[in-house]
Amino acid sequence: MSAPASRAMRRCICSSRSLHRPTASLAQQRTSRRWQTTDAAAPTNPKIGSIVDQISQLTLLETADLVSTLKTRLNIPDMPMGGFMAAGPGGTGPAAAPVEEEEAAPVAQEKTLFNLKLEKFDAGAKPKIIKEIKSMLGLSLVDSKKFVESIPKTMKEGVPKEEAEKIVETLKALGATAVMD
Repeated sequence: MSAPASRAMRRCICSSRSLHRPTASLAQQRTSRRWQTTDAAAPTNPKIGSIVDQISQLTLLETADLVSTLKTRLNIPDMPMGGFMAAGPGGTGPAAAPVEEEEAAPVAQEKTLFNLKLEKFDAGAKPKIIKEIKSMLGLSLVDSKKFVESIPKTMKEGVPKEEAEKIVETLKALGATAVMD
């Protein structure tokens, strides 16, 4: 059989297969499988199951009220989402600082969470610092190189004092200058 004839035959077979496929039943099967997987992940405790059922019937505003009530009753602080911040001009970094100062003034407690900022480094130690930033922040090699080259830049936010001091000492030993804000 010649090449053009075999191609034409394959096209006819493929088009006839696509005509005979029941597309609606595939969509129904996918939907039913999806619901079956969520049923399998349902909690085994009946008390938790009833709570989940009640929460799933709440509106969006009621859910927001539930979350805020749980946070206040269980003393859960608002935590920032993300390990580090790369705020440019007009970013959220400067806006968050006055709020912390207003809360810190009446309480007058010692600061326990710090923001780490990479300020400068020795040119000869650049490869070591890139590798350390890569392992600390979980970035790719290219991203960590771009991060190091765009200093001064905030590495991490909300780091406990002991961990922040270890990171600063590690970077200092490599030839970089990092500060805790």
